[in-house]
Amino acid sequence: MIWYYASGIIILTIIMMELVSWTLHKYLFHGPLWFIHKTHHQQRHGFFELNDIFSLGFGILACWLMFDNQTTLNHKFWVGVGISIYGIIYFIFHDWFIHNRFKAFKTENKYLKGIRRAHKIHHKSTEKMPSEEFGLLWASRKYFKS
Repeated sequence: MIWYYASGIIILTIIMMELVSWTLHKYLFHGPLWFIHKTHHQQRHGFFELNDIFSLGFGILACWLMFDNQTTLNHKFWVGVGISIYGIIYFIFHDWFIHNRFKAFKTENKYLKGIRRAHKIHHKSTEKMPSEEFGLLWASRKYFKS
């Protein structure tokens, strides 16, 4: 497989993961799966929360895609790589930078500050509804104004 084909699949998968994550978050996590996701909107009493099961599911899917296609390195393998990279981005942005599961790093970057603001608005409510800003890497322009 040509390197730019693999790179294209990985980048497209990362973009699609943002769209899929936004949709799942808005319509399932704040819908019928709220009983699991609500643990993310409550104060955490340990390192893990029930909501982490969603990340585990995506991780299992990515590992399966890569493991099952490791000999052929077909498009499914590269989709698994893209899901894995999105998972790493999620961990760094969401768990570390926004929710401080580890010591948070400070930044003056306008984009990162806007993402943090949008996520704080999302968590303003501890209830299923009302809620807004469901994305990880994408948020409304209003959060990026200084």
